Amino acid sequence: MPDLSFLPFAQPEIGEEEIAEVVDSLRSGWITTGPKARRFEQDFARYLGGGIDAIAVSSATAGLHLALEAAGIGPGDEVITTPYTFTASAEVIRYLGADPVFVDVDPETLNLDAARIEPAITERTRAILPVHFAGLPCGMEQILSLARKYNLRVVEDAAHALPTLYDGHAIGTLDSDLAIFSFYATKNITTGEGGMVVTRNKDYAERMRVMRLHGISHDVFDRYTSNRPSWHYEVVAPGFKYNMTDIAAAIGLHQMKKVDVFHARRARIAERYNLAFADLPVRLPASARSADQHAWHLYVIRLDSAQISITRDEFIEQMAESGIGTSVHFIPLHLHPYWRDRYGFVPDDFPVADKAYRSAVSLPIYPKMTDKDTERVIESVRTILLNAIQ
Repeated sequence: MPDLSFLPFAQPEIGEEEIAEVVDSLRSGWITTGPKARRFEQDFARYLGGGIDAIAVSSATAGLHLALEAAGIGPGDEVITTPYTFTASAEVIRYLGADPVFVDVDPETLNLDAARIEPAITERTRAILPVHFAGLPCGMEQILSLARKYNLRVVEDAAHALPTLYDGHAIGTLDSDLAIFSFYATKNITTGEGGMVVTRNKDYAERMRVMRLHGISHDVFDRYTSNRPSWHYEVVAPGFKYNMTDIAAAIGLHQMKKVDVFHARRARIAERYNLAFADLPVRLPASARSADQHAWHLYVIRLDSAQISITRDEFIEQMAESGIGTSVHFIPLHLHPYWRDRYGFVPDDFPVADKAYRSAVSLPIYPKMTDKDTERVIESVRTILLNAIQ
């Protein structure tokens, strides 16, 4: 039996509305990409605003792959991105035969350090792929300025960034070329597995719609719902199998209605943590600028090893012993065997990312947490760290 007293690091908030919508999909007979996937796309585009198109996909990784392919990234190209991210941000670049060029992160925000990008641009550079770490927006004004100067595409990894704002505008509606959101089980809204690509570029949108389903020229929904014979189709490119099902979209339809409520709860928990941890030997997460909004997908503290007698890993173990799950975001990519061995990286190549990782701990922060749950986390963090002060 599961330990019901254990507070997991993350847990989705699924209501009866989502369950009923999934059941409706199952009873309807339309369980793959169909009317609910289209409604979800429309609802998502309407929520963000800005005249964008939204393309629902099976995962954010699939969306990143489609986005880069649509933007023309190919063999021999370079894409500048951060090492302080999940491997999906960079692996999709390799899918296309291109190379990621890592640039270290800002020590305060842990986002791609915009001031370091320009020296990394070469004649092979075709795009910049910023990641809005934890839901805090990157310095997009400087990134977009560099993209214009060097004629580069900007593809935003917005897996953490719903509903992040930059200068009052929703991520996904800036002047970048494409942005990709994640609906994985731990994200700010979920479809179980799934993602959404948004763009204002009609050519990119059309290309991704074709490529997400085997490069077929007509949507299966159109072909199977037509009241006239509509069996004929053409394969116009060697596409992928990246479509979102109506079962997944059924969950998303109701999750979308709760985006702002979910975000408000995350923000309240983050505020409570900030107050409770202010006097501890930790570095708190960076706050958003006044014109921005932090999505608070993650709440990451960094332990001050000079002031405490335990390691980061020992802190994680003690939190688990007290019944609370935590995680680490992220093990920088240049430390993983594939990236390290392929490109000959050593830890000091990206010293800010390396140092941040060695002290970082992600604490639980999600709407399903009660005030009592939040206080449990606070009490455990304070007890462990106060006992460890040297």
